[in-house]
Amino acid sequence: MARPNQLCLVLVIFLSIFLRSSLPTSAIIPKANVSLSIPSSQLVENLCNGKAIQNRRFCLKALSTPEVIVAMDTTQLGTLIMKLGAANAKATLSVYNEIIKKPGSHKALKALNYCVEAYKYAILSFEMVSSELVEDPETANYDVAVIGPEIANCEKELINAKVQAPRLLAGNLFMKYYVSMGYEITSTLELENPNEY
Repeated sequence: MARPNQLCLVLVIFLSIFLRSSLPTSAIIPKANVSLSIPSSQLVENLCNGKAIQNRRFCLKALSTPEVIVAMDTTQLGTLIMKLGAANAKATLSVYNEIIKKPGSHKALKALNYCVEAYKYAILSFEMVSSELVEDPETANYDVAVIGPEIANCEKELINAKVQAPRLLAGNLFMKYYVSMGYEITSTLELENPNEY
């Protein structure tokens, strides 16, 4: 069996590759209602310095892709964050599905299945929020916020079942970071246009 250090190294390498290639280079970015004259790097800097952000370094790293650089406004940045969150949730879900196939206790299987459902919910929510950003940032803010408790409950289930899987814990941690980024960007969109919603 691989040592925890080896698993962490493999996870870091996997996530580094994943973060660099998670979005296609031809990502479609919808037009926003309001065009800001803030350069993309300033948009990212402002977002990653927000109150809701749980890990500023992760935020800056995750948003250092070419797709983000061409983001012209907060709505486009929000759309990209939701795509990154959904992609991360899909990658973590595949790890859960892989681990479920291995023999384990009934309690562990129950916890893993709970987490699979939580990640399916997260994927749907991130994808749904992407379409709500322009029309209703307040609803988008709520929809991204409710992902957090689902992932927290998943973690509790894993801990109670004594499931030891560093890859899952890392995936859950990254999901929390994406949720905080999603919450921050939807909060920003609400503040930018307070009378429209």
